[in-house]
Amino acid sequence: MRLCKGKATLRILVTALTLATGFGAASAARAADAHFVLISHAPDSDSWWNTIKNAIKQADEDFNVETDYRNPPNGDIADMSRLIEQAAARNYDGVIVTIADFDVLKSSINKVTAKKIPLVTINSGTEEQSAQLGAIMHVGQPEYVAGKAAGEKAKAAGVKSFLCVNHIATNTVSFDRCRGFAEALGVDYKASTIDSGQDPTEIQSKVSAYLRNHPNTGAILTLGPTPASATLKAVTQMGLAGKIYFCTFDFSDDIAKAIQNGTIQFAIDQQPYLQGYIPVAVLAIVKKEHTTDPAKIRQILEANPKFKERLATYGLAPSYGPKNIRSGPGFITKENLDKVIKYAGQYR
Repeated sequence: MRLCKGKATLRILVTALTLATGFGAASAARAADAHFVLISHAPDSDSWWNTIKNAIKQADEDFNVETDYRNPPNGDIADMSRLIEQAAARNYDGVIVTIADFDVLKSSINKVTAKKIPLVTINSGTEEQSAQLGAIMHVGQPEYVAGKAAGEKAKAAGVKSFLCVNHIATNTVSFDRCRGFAEALGVDYKASTIDSGQDPTEIQSKVSAYLRNHPNTGAILTLGPTPASATLKAVTQMGLAGKIYFCTFDFSDDIAKAIQNGTIQFAIDQQPYLQGYIPVAVLAIVKKEHTTDPAKIRQILEANPKFKERLATYGLAPSYGPKNIRSGPGFITKENLDKVIKYAGQYR
């Protein structure tokens, strides 16, 4: 094929291509202002992250940016580390990561900050770890704080002992949930926690065995939908449904039904939507305003009408610290269950 060298011919060719592909001046104006990536530790099978993906999409629309979602298909942390290194090599305008394993991931995350790429951490890990990694801020639920708040509710109800069903014992931060709950009650969390594994049948068996051996257990705390569902089967079969104080982290259809019928007292809500929306919004503000000052970023974010509209629509409420934005804990009870159910799996 011969190249066109004349200016007139070139203009004709460009016009034809523009019309053929449907791109015009209006489309060019809608081009994304920035390109980010969010890298999670979640396997493909974990549907809980669908809410975060939906939040990313809405934040992209509200702030005119584009955010890729990347994750290790099988949840392998080593694979996640490689994804972070690839992100550093691609020179994104901003990177969002979970701190699923600080020791394993810190080297790859340091490659991001070494290139002066703005970093926001979310979900897992601690605010202290986020600061060590050089992140602008952490958006998530401090696990100890959430566990202690749940424990205080249980203590107010007269609970003096509990079982923590930990299905993610490989994630050391998960124990902070159990520890917070235990310290609110004034008991030893180690003696009250079991490593249940993630297989539902195994979880049900281990919970049943524990409750048979500890018949005076006053409460149960599960750390997610999978152990909650398996534990519900255990307490139902043992005739303890509605008789033992039961609370859980996160939300699912089974949890919703159990809250409705009184088997579960409340679910601890880390408001995952905020963990997808806020970091994208933060990076968009960093890009546009050329600032990494958390106080100024929060001020701009809180004043944004689209952000305020999202919060009102979905019934969400972040809390603000000196540097970080906390997505939880919130609590799902019979009183606010209807609104949560309306948006469950999409924006709640």
